[in-house]
Amino acid sequence: MPTTTDEELEGTTLKVYVYVVKGGNPVGPRDVMRGVNLSSPSVAYRHLQKLENLGLLEKNTYGRYVVKEKAGIRGHFWIGRSLVPRLIFYSFFFIGILSVEITIIAIRFYVQEPLQTEFIFLTFITVVAMVLFLFEGIILHLRTKAD
Repeated sequence: MPTTTDEELEGTTLKVYVYVVKGGNPVGPRDVMRGVNLSSPSVAYRHLQKLENLGLLEKNTYGRYVVKEKAGIRGHFWIGRSLVPRLIFYSFFFIGILSVEITIIAIRFYVQEPLQTEFIFLTFITVVAMVLFLFEGIILHLRTKAD
């Protein structure tokens, strides 16, 4: 899986690429124009050409574009046809840690052992980390999401 530079695959070009990958079917400039809300088919064609030059798309015998290779995009990974920011994965990691911490708190409460303030403070830090990673991951996902 080739890794492209951020300058080559960003903004509208990235949205066009994600749209083509998610669709899974050959697309033409008009399909891309409608799917990504571009102003004209020529703008869509320009981005499709750029992706073809990068070796990510190719034209089939009918002149429509198909995915040649899925590119490794920095800060993201592919799950099937969906592009997921790594930050969302990190937030799920902290959700797992938080679940363990809440379980420990519940057991201590049930056994009626006093909670240490350090443990509560660490749980608070876990909550903050989880929320920050999730929030930033969602923002990044919305930026790269094809409309």
